[in-house]
Amino acid sequence: MPLYHENRPWGAFYVLDEMPGFKVKRIVVKEGGRLSLQSHKYRKEHWTVVEGTATITVDNKVVAMTRGGAIDVPLGAKHRLENLHKGEVIIIEVQFGDYLGEDDIIRYDDIYARA
Repeated sequence: MPLYHENRPWGAFYVLDEMPGFKVKRIVVKEGGRLSLQSHKYRKEHWTVVEGTATITVDNKVVAMTRGGAIDVPLGAKHRLENLHKGEVIIIEVQFGDYLGEDDIIRYDDIYARA
């Protein structure tokens, strides 16, 4: 059972566990969903694809990953998660850092016009 969840224009995320220094989320991206191109000042992330085909951007590298694929998002790296295929994309994200608030998002590009 998730601790809490938030719906977003691209899908939703579910916080599965959270303690000082780390947070674990299940991120569900609907067909055509695209998270903003973003970076973080205070956290790094590790993503593992558990369902679907995720298109993942980290800095200037773009890769498609399927179930079992994993990637690290270093602190400060510009990154994005997209679903360009049929069905949902689900990833497990583990965040590491001293501050893990949702306001630690610097957006560079967002199709949903969020600041």
